[in-house]
Amino acid sequence: MRCLIGLPASVLALLLAGCTLLPETQPVDVFRLPASGLAASPQPALAASLRIARPQSSQALDSNRIAVVPQGDLLSSYQGARWSSPAPALLRDHLLDALQRDGRFRALVSDDSHLQADLLLDGDLRSFQVEYGTDGPQAQILIDLHLADADSQRIRASRRFSISQPLAGEQASAAVSAFAVAADSLAAQVATWLGEQLTVTEGAAAQ
Repeated sequence: MRCLIGLPASVLALLLAGCTLLPETQPVDVFRLPASGLAASPQPALAASLRIARPQSSQALDSNRIAVVPQGDLLSSYQGARWSSPAPALLRDHLLDALQRDGRFRALVSDDSHLQADLLLDGDLRSFQVEYGTDGPQAQILIDLHLADADSQRIRASRRFSISQPLAGEQASAAVSAFAVAADSLAAQVATWLGEQLTVTEGAAAQ
């Protein structure tokens, strides 16, 4: 307090008031990606366990920001809104939830777990953003997925998945709802693809 002695009364009042000179923090809404609504598959169970890895992505997508491309190549984000986790982690967790609901795999784990699995699903997330075009804003998911043997890391199959889902509005909440539908559409396609790949493998092994 000795260093405050001799200061003008007006300056002293501002210092003692604390944060009166600092800008107010803008409130931020934090959104989760809604849980999957995928139904259980009627297909036979597969005799394999699967580890789902967090996909690689650019620095711009590996973020809590809800990315939006309003025009051309301009990458922006919704103001006052954030994802609860970076987009690659959100998508990995959604796929894990969806495939658990699908029920075909003997066991499922994420790459956060130290448990071993027979197979590895890895990939590169190219797009996870809202894009404005002639048809209005759409949630875009573009991902290259690779199915590999967990031990040898040998790739069994690869495929690119591209999903677009129109937004019902221009608010961040509308974007979240659209991403939920797009992520479930992606999960359904991934489940079918994985089932086809492993059914062929199991059929060849039985011959």
